[in-house]
Amino acid sequence: MTVALWVVVAAQTVGLIVLTVMLIVSRRSLSKARRAVGRRHGDDPGRRRRPPIGVAPLAVRTVMNTVHTADAIVRKGIGGSVRSSIEDLAGWARIERPDLARVVSADGTVVLVFSDIEGSTELNASLGDRAWVKNLERHNTLIQRCVADHRGHVVKNQGDGFMIAFAEPADAIRSCCDVQRALARDPDRWGGIRVRMGAHVGTSVRRGDDLFGLTVVVASRVADLAQGGQILVSEAVRESLDGSAGIGFGEPRAVSLKGLRGTQNVYPVDVSP
Repeated sequence: MTVALWVVVAAQTVGLIVLTVMLIVSRRSLSKARRAVGRRHGDDPGRRRRPPIGVAPLAVRTVMNTVHTADAIVRKGIGGSVRSSIEDLAGWARIERPDLARVVSADGTVVLVFSDIEGSTELNASLGDRAWVKNLERHNTLIQRCVADHRGHVVKNQGDGFMIAFAEPADAIRSCCDVQRALARDPDRWGGIRVRMGAHVGTSVRRGDDLFGLTVVVASRVADLAQGGQILVSEAVRESLDGSAGIGFGEPRAVSLKGLRGTQNVYPVDVSP
C-alpha cells in the first residue's frame, strides 16, 4: 500500500514539473508573439503593448488560452480537488456582487443561469490544447449568440463556464434550449461536448442584499446537479412559468443543496423540438 502511494505521488510530481515547463515555454511564446504583432502595427519594439482586442492573431489567442489552462492546473495541483467552473463563478459572484440592474424585470426579479462543459478537463487532455481551444471558442460563441437572441446578459465567462442573467424566466429557458438543441443536432461539429445548465430566479439583486448571494448559491448548486445535455431549474423557476410559456418539464427530483436546509425540488427541462 505504501509503495503504491509513493508511486502515485511520484507520478503527480513529474506531471506538475512537466506542466510548469509548459507554462514557462508558453509564456515565452506569448511574449514573442506580442512583440511580432507590435512590429506589424508599427509599434516601438522596445515598448510592450497589449494587442487590441479583436485583431490579435489566432496564434496569440491560442497561446493565451494554453497559458491560462496550464497556469490553473499548476495552481490547483495534479490530483487535487479541482473546482468546477460553476463553483469558481459562483464564488466570484458572491464576492464581487455584480450590478445586474439592466436585466432586472419590472417586478424586481432576475434569473441566473450557470453552465459549463461536462468533463472539460478530460476532453482537454484527450483532444490536446489546440483542438480543445478551437472547440471552446465555438462553444463560447454559441452560448453568447443564444444569450443575445433572448435578451440575456453574460455576467461572467471563465474558461468553459458561464454566469448569465435574464429578466424573464421564459427567455432564460429558451436560450438554454437553443444551446442544447444546437449541440444535439450536430455533435461532431462541437467535438462531442455536452453542456450542463441550471437556473434559479431571485427577487432582488441590489448591491449588498443577501438575497443576491442566495440566488447565486441556489442557481450554481442546481447547475452542479445537471448532467451533460441537461437543463435543470429550481422550483421557483418552474412556478414562475406555470405552463404559460409552452415549456415542458420532467418529473421533479427532491435534492439536498449544499449550504441550504432541507430538500429542494429541481425539474429537468424538456429540450425536444
